[in-house]
Amino acid sequence: MNLTIHTSFLPHVDPDASLAFYRDVLGFEVRNDVGHGTMRWITVGPAGQPDTSILLAPPAADPGVTEDERRMIAEMMAKGTYGWILLATPDLDGTFEKLQAGDAEVVQEPIEQPYGIRDCAFRDPAGNLIRIQELR
Repeated sequence: MNLTIHTSFLPHVDPDASLAFYRDVLGFEVRNDVGHGTMRWITVGPAGQPDTSILLAPPAADPGVTEDERRMIAEMMAKGTYGWILLATPDLDGTFEKLQAGDAEVVQEPIEQPYGIRDCAFRDPAGNLIRIQELR
């Protein structure tokens, strides 16, 4: 098999705030934006990597999700425990400074982890955890 990761999903609660974060703070390209109001599906991705995307989607939009599940998803998102993604950069310190200047919510400043990775962490407007590793 020859498989690649094409698109990952992250939920949003405010599509305009999420769009501004991923486009203006992270610098991702907007590849698609469909729907209206809070029911928007926005596809973003890093410039120069057209085969890798993140789909920002309304949580629990699936009609098979129960009201109890919707409530649980909303609670987990509010705590920041529902969605997360791991990104990588060769310049962790520079990336951290740009994100911090962009008013991204800092969760963890750059640090050398005991398992050999240097990384930092932020939250997006929906509470999703964004971990960024330094490429070595």
